[in-house]
Amino acid sequence: MKAGIVGLPNVGKSTLFNCLSNAKAQSANFPFCTIEPNIGVVNVPDQRLLKLEELVNPQRVIPATVEIVDIAGLVKGASKGEGLGNQFLGNIRETDAILHVLRCFDNDNIVHVDGSVEPVRDKETIDIELQLKDLETVEKRLEKVFRAARTGNKEAMKEQEVLNKVKSGLEGGTSVRAIDLTEKEREEYVDQLQFITDKPVMYVCNVDESAAATGNAYVEAVKNAVANENAEVLVLAVGTEADITELDTYEERQMFLEDLGLSEPGSAKLIRGAYKLLNLQTYFTAGEKEVRAWTVEVGATAPEAAGVIHTDFEKGFIRAEVIKYEDYAALGSEAKVREAGKLGVEGKEYVVQDGDVMHFRFNV
Repeated sequence: MKAGIVGLPNVGKSTLFNCLSNAKAQSANFPFCTIEPNIGVVNVPDQRLLKLEELVNPQRVIPATVEIVDIAGLVKGASKGEGLGNQFLGNIRETDAILHVLRCFDNDNIVHVDGSVEPVRDKETIDIELQLKDLETVEKRLEKVFRAARTGNKEAMKEQEVLNKVKSGLEGGTSVRAIDLTEKEREEYVDQLQFITDKPVMYVCNVDESAAATGNAYVEAVKNAVANENAEVLVLAVGTEADITELDTYEERQMFLEDLGLSEPGSAKLIRGAYKLLNLQTYFTAGEKEVRAWTVEVGATAPEAAGVIHTDFEKGFIRAEVIKYEDYAALGSEAKVREAGKLGVEGKEYVVQDGDVMHFRFNV
């Protein structure tokens, strides 16, 4: 599961990527600095993992991770191949969610590809290119469906009706994620086409240091512009985040954050936000050898969660012993949880909840 960082050239995408990842993408004050997409595997910050480590004292601790992809900047005409358009659109199609970086600060020393700072306009520039590409997709599909619908095929006629609604929305400048469709219509006719503008999105408003805690007028304009999209908006001083990552000690970083009125780096919020955007959640295993966070999709069953550890666990699944994280943290050990009668024994139908501490019984 990958989240792609997108935006116009020179808005802070690669600097943000560098904050999130140990990889050091090149960043510079000119467009198209990023050509090939950089991929970073980023640890998901989780205080619960630290608490479990404190209680269990394992030999090692392994956090959950999420893949972040830094994709080349897009310009007007990308849907027709301008700039690195075809490559950009191919890379973004391969991601599962979008982190859309918008420049929300003034600085005469950093050039803007369109000559002025207008984040809502910048958002619309990228939206239009992605919508045009999705329009190509829906039109190709409609050509096939039209032929079947003409013969009186009721299923094809229904699909044609839904896709015409999508086409009208895109032509009117509405991304697929914001078009008024029923869940059934999306499942049966839309999801299979993998529209770019149907991917979940988080707008990352890149502000200067003074607006890190409170935002600014640019941020408010973005929030108003995306109100109908069911999208997350995160305020992040990317340049400041880069400065924080350069500090050597935890204490120095905390002092820096306190001076800004922040309790934690914004990058930590972004990583957790990306994780949520990808519809992911965490369960834990806790033992003397290892405390580990495992990633499953929201709605996963106990056997599916077991399969993340090893396919044999899923094939031979017998039951799962489940402790709620809150009970583990409050009582202090698995033994005390058992004594308190708080350990649940669950079967194949059990749906994993975020924070479950699990132990699987299986037979191969």
